[in-house]
Amino acid sequence: MPDRRDTVEQMPLWVWVAPLAGLALFALIAIGVARIANPVVLVLAAALLAASIFAAVHHAEVLALRLGEPFGSILLAAAVTIIEVALIVSLMLSASTGISSYARDTVYAAVMLVLNGVVGFCLVLGGARHHEQTFQTQGSGAALGVLCTLATITLILPNYTVATPGPVFATSQLAFVGIVSLILYAVFIFVQTVRHRDYFLPAEDSATDPEPHHALPTRRAFQQSLALLAVALIAVVFLAKALSAPLKTAIVGAGLPETFVGVVIAAVVLMPEALAAIAAARANRLQTSLNLALGSAIASIGLTIPAVAVVSIALGKNLALGISATNTVLIALTMLIGTITLATGSTTVLQGAIHLVIFGVFVFLSAVP
Repeated sequence: MPDRRDTVEQMPLWVWVAPLAGLALFALIAIGVARIANPVVLVLAAALLAASIFAAVHHAEVLALRLGEPFGSILLAAAVTIIEVALIVSLMLSASTGISSYARDTVYAAVMLVLNGVVGFCLVLGGARHHEQTFQTQGSGAALGVLCTLATITLILPNYTVATPGPVFATSQLAFVGIVSLILYAVFIFVQTVRHRDYFLPAEDSATDPEPHHALPTRRAFQQSLALLAVALIAVVFLAKALSAPLKTAIVGAGLPETFVGVVIAAVVLMPEALAAIAAARANRLQTSLNLALGSAIASIGLTIPAVAVVSIALGKNLALGISATNTVLIALTMLIGTITLATGSTTVLQGAIHLVIFGVFVFLSAVP
């Protein structure tokens, strides 16, 4: 059985070919050689976008293995958030109206997908295999507290301010909320990595994990993945810009509300991280699963909102952040159930089933408001 001292340097061919091919295709689209309206080009661009996202997450995981936990979860969440911001900004720039709701729709969808979909599948699949799983309540409780605060001040509070009619913050309010969101995220990262890092490490009883640990990447593999991660993220940004208009057209053409764009963006972006969290839960590493899930949800608000706030203020676009009354009820229920789930330090399939029911309600009401 390999241990953490072993080293590996094997890199799949696709993880560097896909991003480079994506950049090449975007260059052809930009100079007019290829047209995104062409079905073949459209399908190829979508495939390369998905491959580039998975390539970015692969390189982030290589870096994470070298850095160790919880730094790995943080790095993966940061990479995913960069992709999310790129997609949102691309849609904001292509919007014809002065008010953009893509950030709100995507962030809200990301929170609901993570806390109900990802966590629900982790608890159901992990519980079905291991009956009962444990985790550290100090770390998970702290993460949920940060998430509840960020979600409330960014997604609910805009509906009740009076400086401007909801769901829009005034410019000064938006700048303030962006700053405090970033500060709170930074404090959380400090606590997670320095002051109380032990709160986010797997409990001692999970050290008997029957699954083998991944081998440690070499320094050369670490450096290669660091460079290729940047390439993959750039490819994602450019391909997302090319696909933003066809995505909106397809969703509206299918008879779905335009707000469903946020659900699609969140689902695509979070898919690799969701698969990593589910795999960790099945391997009886629920703490790692929760680090990934809660960390990505916190980063989705704590990093995305400040970034799109800067873009919104710079472009003079009003940023609609307040969610509807129906969505407020669902996110409040999610926070309540999440608090109960994370209160005891152990979970079973029942908690997972509850989260999946809420997830199903969220998806259905997103398609049929």
